[in-house]
Amino acid sequence: MGLKKGPWTLEEDRLLVSYIEKHGHDNWRALPKQAGLLRCGKSCRLRWTNYLRPDIKRGNFNKEEEDTMIKLHEVLGNK
Repeated sequence: MGLKKGPWTLEEDRLLVSYIEKHGHDNWRALPKQAGLLRCGKSCRLRWTNYLRPDIKRGNFNKEEEDTMIKLHEVLGNK
């Protein structure tokens, strides 16, 4: 059976998170098979990095973050 494409299921997310919590993510190429996933390593890495990592901050910028961006834009401009 080939690699799965398309939207991730809750079960796939659970398998990926569970594996990374126990074993880490040192080898993305080997991780899918070891975690029991039919996904490529790149897909697993992107899913973890962009959606599942526990330290991802979601939501709006706070006032301090917004002020920092405005100050940096004044210094650096559009690049």
